Amino acid sequence: MNRPPPLTTVTVSGYYGFGNTGDEAIALAITRELRKYSTQPLLLSNTPAETARTYDCQSAERMKPAAVLGALMRSRVLLSGGGGLLQDKTSARTLTYYLAIIRLAKFMGRRVVVFNQSVGPLSEQGGRRVARALRGVTVIVRDQGSLDTLASLGVRAELGGDPALLLSAAPTERDLKRVIVAPRGDVTDATEHLRDVVRRLQDEGRHVTALSFMPDHDDDAAHSLGANDVISTRDPQVALDAIAASGYVIGVRLHAVILAAATGTPFTGIAYDPKVQGFCADAGAPAHPTTLNAAQVAEEALRRVLPDWNAIEDMKLRATQSFGRALNR
Repeated sequence: MNRPPPLTTVTVSGYYGFGNTGDEAIALAITRELRKYSTQPLLLSNTPAETARTYDCQSAERMKPAAVLGALMRSRVLLSGGGGLLQDKTSARTLTYYLAIIRLAKFMGRRVVVFNQSVGPLSEQGGRRVARALRGVTVIVRDQGSLDTLASLGVRAELGGDPALLLSAAPTERDLKRVIVAPRGDVTDATEHLRDVVRRLQDEGRHVTALSFMPDHDDDAAHSLGANDVISTRDPQVALDAIAASGYVIGVRLHAVILAAATGTPFTGIAYDPKVQGFCADAGAPAHPTTLNAAQVAEEALRRVLPDWNAIEDMKLRATQSFGRALNR
């Protein structure tokens, strides 16, 4: 009797289990794709029981050293990412944590892959720390800006794509007069200007839906926009399906525009962070600073300005191929 080969366990380190729909979209895509390679995903999570249940995978407590060590002992590969993990803009502790996981996996002799991350912003000291930690590591980034950042640090990397680009929405009918606006709670200058955008779109007969990607963080901003309705969700499939049913997306949240690209919905990014600017630049889509011109952004939504769909298809292809490269298949 022929038995199937045992599954290889792959530990995935990211910002999982915090109720951020964008990062959960990455988790959903990674777990789905890894199974196509007959591997068992093991996600390091802030809420491991919920993560295991949601994605039907193994999970371990990300902040318990014994749990992390146990996960790596059961694994052949560590994927660090996706997401924007290697940066010290928010906190030096963030960078310290993710580099510590990478160093531990290297010490244990595991294959380590920085997987479809955005890298930066980095302080001078942070850049040196990243360069040291990534010696001998396979590095795949999701945007050209990160490739350039690493090149300036002497780190060789290759271009992949955000795994969430590979998600599919449920079959739905698109309403071209519906516009999704996805704010971010801590980017208050953008929220102020987006209120004006919403009013202008409504004056032109558009139905505006405010989409809160991280309810605890974004709900107040979403409800303040004056939109026709608000969707507040931690479920990436709910966000994906709402975007697929709309005619345009205006996103401060990075994964609002990434899920728009995944579903063939044109979009405008509001670049509170270089990763938003980087994705929009690679996708050939408009992007604006947080002090955006409301009339210009509203006009883009009304005209449904298209990104470079060929560039987005290239991103999706690179995202697909990156799994094989990461697993050395």
